[in-house]
Order: sequence, then C-alpha cells, then structure tokens
Amino acid sequence: MESYDVRKKRLIEKYFHLGLQQSEIITLLNGVHNITVHPRTLKRLLNQMNLYRRKNYSDLDTVLTFIQEELTKSGQLHGYRWMHLKCIQHGLTVTRETVREFLLLLDSKGVDLRKRKRLRRRQYHNSGPNSVWHMDSYDKLKPYGICINGAIDGFSRHIIWLNAGRTSSDPKVIVGYYVNSIKVLGGCPMTVRSDMGTENGTVEKMHIAIRQLFVTEENHKPAFIYGRSTSNQRIESWWSVLRKQNAQYWMNLFEMLKDEGLYNGTFVDKSLIQYCFLNMIQDELDKVVLEWNCHRIRNTRNNRASRGKPIMMYQAPTLFGAKNSLIPVSQYIILILEEECTFYNIPCNEDMNTLCK
Repeated sequence: MESYDVRKKRLIEKYFHLGLQQSEIITLLNGVHNITVHPRTLKRLLNQMNLYRRKNYSDLDTVLTFIQEELTKSGQLHGYRWMHLKCIQHGLTVTRETVREFLLLLDSKGVDLRKRKRLRRRQYHNSGPNSVWHMDSYDKLKPYGICINGAIDGFSRHIIWLNAGRTSSDPKVIVGYYVNSIKVLGGCPMTVRSDMGTENGTVEKMHIAIRQLFVTEENHKPAFIYGRSTSNQRIESWWSVLRKQNAQYWMNLFEMLKDEGLYNGTFVDKSLIQYCFLNMIQDELDKVVLEWNCHRIRNTRNNRASRGKPIMMYQAPTLFGAKNSLIPVSQYIILILEEECTFYNIPCNEDMNTLCK
C-alpha cells in the first residue's frame, strides 16, 4: 500500500499533466482525496518533481512532430486551445501561442475553416452536478458498424460515459454503460433524460427503482424524462463537439473506403470495420473525454450557465455556488444490477472475431 506522501505526489503529477492550474489541483486534493496542501507546499513539490508550465520548455522539434502526427489523425479537427491541452496531456511543456503558430503554419486551411459558423442555443440552467444526466446515441458512424453512446452531466458538462460499441439498440448494452458509471462514481443522478428510443427502457426502469430505494424525502423532480432528441439540449450540443474534434475524421475515412468500393455495408464489412477500428476509436474517445473534461468552457453573452472546467464544476461544485445531487448506491446493489447488463469484451461478432484472428 502506497504511503501518504507517495499518493499525494502521484495525484499532484496526475492533475498537473491533465492541465489543471495549481489552485484547481489544491481544490481537488482537498475536496476529493482529503489531502490538504498549502499553495507554497504545492509549488515546492512541483519544483522537486521538475514539473513546470513556464520553464524547461519541450524541444520545438518534438512539439512540431507531435502536432504533425496529430494532424494526420482526428487531431486535424482541433483548434489551438484543444491542441494545446492535448500537448500538455502528452507530457509536453509548450505555450498556447506556440501551438497556435504551429497550427497556422501546418494547417492554415483548417484554421480558416474553424473561424466560421457560430451557433446560438437557448439558455439552460441546472442546480448542480448529478442533478440531471443527459444520455443519447450518436449515429454518424452507425452505417459503418460503430455505435456511440454517451451521457453528460447537465450542470458541469462533465462527460459521464462515452462508449463505442457494435450496437446502440440493445437495452442491456445501454444499461451496462449506466451501471458501470454509477459503479465508478458510487452513485447515480436525481434525474436521467433521454429520447424515446426503446434502447433506453431498461435504464428508465432501473433508475426509477434506484430512486425509490435510496431517496426517501419528497422530490418533485421526476426520476426519468423522455423527450425529443432535438430537445435533449446538453448532449445534442455536445455531439457537435465530438464531430468537430474527432468523429469527422472517421466519417471521412470510412466514406473514402466506400467511394473506393472497399465497403458495401454488409454484415462482413461492418464486422471488419469493428474488428480493425472499434478499439482504436474507443481509445480516441477516452482521450476526447479527458481533454474535454479538463478544458475551460469560455464565457458567452446572455448565458446563465456556470463557466469553468467541467472536471472542476463536477468535482468541486461549491466553488460555483452549487451542490452535488449524487444518490449513493451500495456496491451490493450494483452487483445485482450488473446481472441485467450485457458487457462485450470483443469488438465484433464472436464468429467473425475468431475468423479475423
């Protein structure tokens, strides 16, 4: 078992490489891990671990090579703020301005494209983290056998789950994402919102049962809300982020295979796409979640929603005048719930997976 000091340093290093500021690191250490660190102590520990933001900059050739590699993948969709955070989480020490200049040099066309089109959306208000989770499926890659499902916290816009699978229509698979998330978080939200799809029915029944079991006081907010997909504002808005930062790359790649006659949409074709790309796409989705949760949401006019980093708004809501509404769920109950779920450990149909090996 690691000592208190070793654990403290490990967490400091972890949050530093996520791109968090020193004040944010202190807040999470104290609020989440019950570790108290004075600002001067944190600065001293960072110096001891040779962790700096404005010192010991990474070699520019190394930074340039990393950005060039990212531009050959879904990184070609990123703006300079997102790419800067990606550099930090890759272990590079570089200024945002340097990243901006490199992107302008290497991808001037992409920079120009990202300057266009700004969307204005209706206002949204939520009382705190885990008050409402918004869940939905993203179908842009579904024609190629890649089915993405996700959930976002309404208050903080912290991504709860984002999973790529071979189906998004099996209720037992979708409820598996939900159960796995409450297992990791130790609880569930007050309310879940989704569209009218039949794949969400098991989540609805399970969540209502949990609310009845663990919430005794009267609560007028419904346990589950159905609505049109276009009205599920939080997650629908975030899908545009996913497309801009990641999914468009895969859409272009698979469309190219289709145009060249290498993909016809058959069961075999979809299985091959799943076998070759599903795990790779999931790895990229995990990175997108990490980058999104640690990026700063910028201020916009005429919007009452809290602004900051999703990870901070979710983990330290009191800083934003909010409270956590998480309903604790025991591990014993979670074990029972898992029996109603389907968890796949291979990317495609079992027979096709055997043939592809």
